[in-house]
Amino acid sequence: MNFLGLLQGFLTGNFLPFSNLADSVTDSSRAVLCGPTKRDDSPMNNATLLVVDDEPQIRRVLQATLLNAGYDVIQAKSGQEGIERVLRERPDLILLDFNLPDMSGPEACRKVRSSFVGPIIMVTVRNSQHDKIEALDSGADDYLVKPFEMGELLARVRAALRRSTTTAQPLAKIQTPDLIVDIEKRIVDVRGDRIHLTPREFDVLRLLVTDQGKPLTYKRILQAVWGPDYWEETENLRVVINQLRKKIEKDPARPSYILTEPRLGYRFQIPSEARDRRPRRKL
Repeated sequence: MNFLGLLQGFLTGNFLPFSNLADSVTDSSRAVLCGPTKRDDSPMNNATLLVVDDEPQIRRVLQATLLNAGYDVIQAKSGQEGIERVLRERPDLILLDFNLPDMSGPEACRKVRSSFVGPIIMVTVRNSQHDKIEALDSGADDYLVKPFEMGELLARVRAALRRSTTTAQPLAKIQTPDLIVDIEKRIVDVRGDRIHLTPREFDVLRLLVTDQGKPLTYKRILQAVWGPDYWEETENLRVVINQLRKKIEKDPARPSYILTEPRLGYRFQIPSEARDRRPRRKL
């Protein structure tokens, strides 16, 4: 059976193992699948998609399908490589495998979410309700179970890109005379000096800054940063908050940016004196 026949079998559900599929790929069959096609130059089909999967055969099949649909495709074979490519390449959408060699898909998703606001579709062979909930709670926008028809994958990609083009907002940025927080660039300057935050400290600060002025519960912060199973670990959160206050507050014992909401959680606010000193827009 030629490659296109094998691919058709995969699309209809009568698929063969990816190792057999990869062995059947020849230069000519790649040319048939990935060769020049009439591209739709709409904004959606000019999008760049990042495929994060440790299986090279799966990456090749997904890349061929997405290229044929008119998308630009970049690849990563681990969670850490995926995170680095997000920061370097700024893709429009991520297809993220649940099972990666260096970290789980949900863990990678939570780390990516600190600097990426576009859609993330988790792709996995795992079909339990718990796994779906974990994926969505980690920041994924959609969840697709293997085996799937490529037509369904492409439809979900188009839908996710449509939603992101209408709802995407720029990442939060705070700028006062004493504090600059640039979420997109992962930069924090305190009174003119660049400071280093651990990944967890930055994730907590990012969450607070993004919802500045709103009280966030201990549970919401813990589940967003640590994961859905850590909602009772309030002491871990207190340690991170104390470290953040030491790094960004003039007086950590009397914080003016990261405020405690008694028996509820924390809230980020810009002090009134800092608001008054910010440059006003000319009328």
